Amino acid sequence: MTRYPFIDRLPFRLGTSSYIIPADILPNVHFLAERVWDVELVLFDVDEYCNIPDAAQLAELNQIAAASQLSYTVHLPLDLKLSEDGEQLDVSMEKALKVIQAVSPLRPFSYTLHLDSHSIQMNPTAAEAESSVVRCTAALEQLVSRVPADVNLSVENLESYPPEMNYRVLDALSPRARAQCSDCIDIGHLWLQGREVVPLLRDRLRYASVIHLHGIGSRDHQSLSHVELAELKRVLDCLIAERFAGVVTLEVFSQEDFESSMERIAECL
Repeated sequence: MTRYPFIDRLPFRLGTSSYIIPADILPNVHFLAERVWDVELVLFDVDEYCNIPDAAQLAELNQIAAASQLSYTVHLPLDLKLSEDGEQLDVSMEKALKVIQAVSPLRPFSYTLHLDSHSIQMNPTAAEAESSVVRCTAALEQLVSRVPADVNLSVENLESYPPEMNYRVLDALSPRARAQCSDCIDIGHLWLQGREVVPLLRDRLRYASVIHLHGIGSRDHQSLSHVELAELKRVLDCLIAERFAGVVTLEVFSQEDFESSMERIAECL
């Protein structure tokens, strides 16, 4: 199959996750290579399961990318945070550094991460918000200080707290760290919160490198067929009008949701 014809008319690189067909990363990338421009590698490193590619798999992923003009984004495995006393690297930091080092031969477009969502609430008090911003800023500064200067880290907004908390963290970074950090705007999470998406996009797109797009059915990360056509069209029209040149990831996890989402986008265009 060749790529969907409409995606070459878009200013951004349209992609999806590495779990569309029921198989591991490599079969998924082979399946997607001629369908999209970017694959988000969703990586895990837990006691029961680790899917960080080894040297042979990295070589094959690079071969696929070269043959298909494919790029990769990487989703880091854990929320980023400090140790309880704030002095040592937490396991989340260690795993983030492990993944970044392991997949660096792929030269990912961006590494997407979550801040410590457990320390952030939807309606925090001023003191709680300030404490959270301080902790998350320190964690992000530590991570940036330990990665190469060409690594881009994109900070994703979650459904469990206001995206403005992320913006406060990014604004509090040192100039060096800020230069390596960008927004990952998760539109599905904004829809879950009942937010008006287009005004936020117009305000934040200049800081963004990655957009996550998914519908809300019985849960999030489902097909865009669950999104009202007019709303999806407003979002796509905004991305096109603003000439967003980063990656837009259809963050869904089945072939049915992927294909129906692509059809929904084609319908909007």
